[in-house]
Amino acid sequence: MAIPTLRLDMRRAPFADTTHAELYAVALEQSAWADERGFGSVTLSEHHGVDDGYVPAPLVMAGAVAGRTQRVLITIAALIVPLHDPLRLAEDIAVVDLASGGRIAIVAGIGYRHEEFEMFGVDRSRRGAILEEHIDVMRKAWTGEPFEYRGRTVQVTPRPVQQPHPTVFIGGSSEVAAKRAARMRLPFFPSIGDPALAAAYEAECARVGYDGGFTVLPKGPGFVHVTEDPEKAWSQIAPYALYDATTYAGWQTSDQRSQVTTDATTLEELQASGVYVVVTPEQCVTLAEEVGPSGGLVLHPLMGGMPPALGWESLELFASKVLPKLT
Repeated sequence: MAIPTLRLDMRRAPFADTTHAELYAVALEQSAWADERGFGSVTLSEHHGVDDGYVPAPLVMAGAVAGRTQRVLITIAALIVPLHDPLRLAEDIAVVDLASGGRIAIVAGIGYRHEEFEMFGVDRSRRGAILEEHIDVMRKAWTGEPFEYRGRTVQVTPRPVQQPHPTVFIGGSSEVAAKRAARMRLPFFPSIGDPALAAAYEAECARVGYDGGFTVLPKGPGFVHVTEDPEKAWSQIAPYALYDATTYAGWQTSDQRSQVTTDATTLEELQASGVYVVVTPEQCVTLAEEVGPSGGLVLHPLMGGMPPALGWESLELFASKVLPKLT
């Protein structure tokens, strides 16, 4: 069945009563909770300059999660590679990989929000080329050996646990991204479950002679909340879900697609979209069967800064009545 995932982006809607300090404390508690119950991943994201405090330093947060967990995979989906210095990025990822015992995975994204590229003074029109250059530098850095970089000899130590390097997927939502992943001989993790992207990736892998590639297509809702009273829970969650959906949709550019984007502007439209799902335990088990082992059950218990107690109720019900049936 589907793999349970804990998603954390640390956003706080303007009307939320929960503070960011409280959100971060609870997020680490929930990460430890998910680790103890065999969740597949704690997934973090990255955005910058957002009024609601969207986590801008996911690798720092990943290190904190690593310190509170022992087994769960820590995934950053996505890490906006062009906004970072590649040598420092290689160092930070290596340290998190070492601190976590090799549990870090990165979906390398090129980014899309114009404001973020302006904030860091990065030429957005070159983001694809910059991503490829940075990943090439990072791969060299993770060998631990000296190499030439921009006319000088550099060396990154210590080496990460995972060899030849930490798990890196190429992200994106276009055929260009699919071909880039194949050309760079890295697995592909698109932001939308479009089979045509997987086909484009496989065709390019065959063309360049890369036989070790694979695609992970996202499947399933972007938010799952488990409750015995869906109608009551929807009324409590609605303001946070609508905030999350409408603001995220407003960020999207013409060249960006996402599995969790919806144009919904009302609760009725949001419920019909299938992106945000509030279900009973029995319905959650059925959902897990429908998305299958390649899909995920994404529990986002702090979405938009919603009350932690509401998120905890869903998690505990999921653990007691859904998780035992995910075999």
